Amino acid sequence: MDLVEAIINQQLSEKAGRTIFTRFRSVFSKKTVTAQMLLALPDQQLRDVGISWSKVTYLKSLAHAVVERTLVLSALASLSDEDVAAKLIQVKGVGAWTAEMFLMFSLGREDVFSYGDLGLRRAIQMLYKLRREPTIKQMERLSRRWRPYRTYVALALWNFKDG
Repeated sequence: MDLVEAIINQQLSEKAGRTIFTRFRSVFSKKTVTAQMLLALPDQQLRDVGISWSKVTYLKSLAHAVVERTLVLSALASLSDEDVAAKLIQVKGVGAWTAEMFLMFSLGREDVFSYGDLGLRRAIQMLYKLRREPTIKQMERLSRRWRPYRTYVALALWNFKDG
């Protein structure tokens, strides 16, 4: 379910993502949502809760990967961060950002930093009083000193930006 939520939240504000995900959950009568249940839903029903057509495709792709066992979610926790990301990115619609959010929030990995996250770029820009958003190279250089707890720094940066 965490990956479903991450896909829904892609490129959305926290509030919009939460609203759409809540609507998505309301489609199911049970609290548990399975890949089979997701595949059984008509695409239009997913679209009707506010999920874009591309994300409908991504969600169905994820559900197929789980049903076909090309992605075994229960096995991910035992893999390295890099291996988890590599497995997830094989699913259509799952990119680096989604994999990083899954590592941080679902697997509780402590040393993940999302260089592509707009909120983190803006927080660093604000904190360091940069004229422009930092480049990935700048962010990589800064984040080296935050190892092995870059996830916690990311959380602090998001709070700084929103606070």
